Amino acid sequence: MPASRVLPSTEAAELIGLVRTIAAKELAPRVDEAEADGAFPRDVFRTLGRAGLLGLPYPEEFGGGGQPYEVYLQVLEEVAAVWASVAVGVSVHALSCFGLAVHGTAEQRKRLPDLLGGELLGAYCLSEPNAGSDPAAMTTRAVRDGDHYVLTGAKAWTTHGGHADFYQVMARTSADRTGISCFLVPADAAGLSVDAPERKMGLTGSATATVRLDGVRVPESARVGAEGQGLQIAFAALDAGRLGIAAVANGLAQGALDRAVAYARERETFGQPIIEHQGLAFLLADMEAAVQTSRAMTLHAARRKDLGLPFTREAAIAKLVATDNAMRVTTDAVQVLGGYGYTKDFPVERYMREAKVMQIFEGTNQIQRVVISRDLARETRATLSTMDAQQRPLES
Repeated sequence: MPASRVLPSTEAAELIGLVRTIAAKELAPRVDEAEADGAFPRDVFRTLGRAGLLGLPYPEEFGGGGQPYEVYLQVLEEVAAVWASVAVGVSVHALSCFGLAVHGTAEQRKRLPDLLGGELLGAYCLSEPNAGSDPAAMTTRAVRDGDHYVLTGAKAWTTHGGHADFYQVMARTSADRTGISCFLVPADAAGLSVDAPERKMGLTGSATATVRLDGVRVPESARVGAEGQGLQIAFAALDAGRLGIAAVANGLAQGALDRAVAYARERETFGQPIIEHQGLAFLLADMEAAVQTSRAMTLHAARRKDLGLPFTREAAIAKLVATDNAMRVTTDAVQVLGGYGYTKDFPVERYMREAKVMQIFEGTNQIQRVVISRDLARETRATLSTMDAQQRPLES
């Protein structure tokens, strides 16, 4: 049972229809085998790019779709409901294009049409083995050498590692804690290598690997934005990226719920479908409430972004709520199917394994709580300061 959506335009509704068709015809027939084999579906990203689905939130002048985030995230949901690895890949690809689109020079932006059209695939390199939740602690360095930079270090947990055509790399350009800059490094650069993919419990159709930079030399023109602007670019991208992962988690949960409801309608015990038994019916009702709640929060944050309003706190809440709920909904879907849910003959066990990592990447859910609480503290201090100023007696 596909999600019921309220969309802002007829164009958006037609877009969702297109995505559902592609998901049914191109993704659904391949997902089980690809995930079982750990095969990276590079051609799928070309298909999605040529259909205009990789660059939806970017301006049409760059080759994007010019769609609001409210629509883009619902497209991600539809993809994730069928194939979460691909949906994560779309979100990461969009993330890797962010710095280029927002801070790139006119010359740098010339590659955007190929990126947004799916001919090129991007990757985002921020985390390191000892600098995950604290990216300012990174040790990867970019040292100036004339009109070039020489990059040395390692970037962990890189989605599309070994398959990307370029890597957006954050590297330290000064000893200052925030002295980090952003670089576009082509995959064929001398000195760049990629380790074997991580052996993950889920999202096996998505390649995740450590990228190593051993004296990689790039021209100054490969730097995106000003020197020292890297963390600003990274954090701004992560706000949008967290909404992407929230949407993927919502789609994953929707897919698990759909499978559970379909099974509960068909499976009979004591002479009636198990969905008619109150204990299980209430479990499904709670799953539906969780999915709807997560979707509402995600779209609320997206609408703030579309209006140009601050949305950092809302993005963190959406990521936190959506991914925690996805873990619960997928676990409950396994419970609905009983013993069958625990077998690989049904996809709900895969959904449960895939849901776990949603609570970890793009900032763990513990980090989301840090983001939310710090924003609340800042707001409280600002409110108290304003109240204090208003209550001071007028000076004569």
